[in-house]
Amino acid sequence: MEPITGGCACGAVRYEVTAPFESANYCHCHRCQRRTGTAWSINARIAPEHFRITAGEEAVRTWAPENGFPKSFCSLCGSALFSGGGELPVGVRMGTLDGDPGVRPSYRQWLDSAPEWETVPDDGLTRYPQARG
Repeated sequence: MEPITGGCACGAVRYEVTAPFESANYCHCHRCQRRTGTAWSINARIAPEHFRITAGEEAVRTWAPENGFPKSFCSLCGSALFSGGGELPVGVRMGTLDGDPGVRPSYRQWLDSAPEWETVPDDGLTRYPQARG
């Protein structure tokens, strides 16, 4: 398989994924809303050994919230890039991918936190009021 590539808005940070993504989902939690400035985030999951930063590692900053996965972003342009890493699974922000990741979101989680001002689409995906578990 050819690596799946991606990066931040300014181009300083680049990464590659060297195996197929395990899954993808929409997250409607308040933390994702605040972190992205949107009603939800779209994430694709991969084992940490299949994810690597190929350029701009010095520009990556990480926020480690209490009771949550670390969130990494570009310190130059602010692009949210991924969560987890190290021993944890990596949640790649699908909007940072260069092309088709070969996976589609299969569920929505934290719907209890979805904002009232944005209707969650009736797309047939499995829904979880909180974390998928």
